[in-house]
Amino acid sequence: MTGLGGGLFCGAVMLLMGLADLLLLDGSLAVYGVLFLPVCALTAVWVRQADLLTAPVVVPIGFAVGLLPVVDGDGGFLGRLLGLVTALATQALWLYAGTLIAGVTALVRRAALGRRAALVRRRAAVRGRASA
Repeated sequence: MTGLGGGLFCGAVMLLMGLADLLLLDGSLAVYGVLFLPVCALTAVWVRQADLLTAPVVVPIGFAVGLLPVVDGDGGFLGRLLGLVTALATQALWLYAGTLIAGVTALVRRAALGRRAALVRRRAAVRGRASA
């Protein structure tokens, strides 16, 4: 999927995870954080080669989108915004871990693709010498 598709995927899945967490576990932020980690890995694995470096950028956005139903927000919009900022601050470890997972996965995939491309070029060069 494209970088935008990866962002939409991560945001939509995390929103569904947040809603499920709210309904089943009354908004447990620790469970939400644990559920975030595999979504980060899947986002980095499923994004297309040309957009690999967007994965570590879009997963924190997905984390914040999914937090919206989970956070405690009394008092309307400002209360919900304050709850979101507080949850982002207190759950930063999960956010950093997920971003790290997406970044490392994307870098490993990029290195493997570079290695594969170098092997193809090397084989083509050997065939070119053999036919000349």
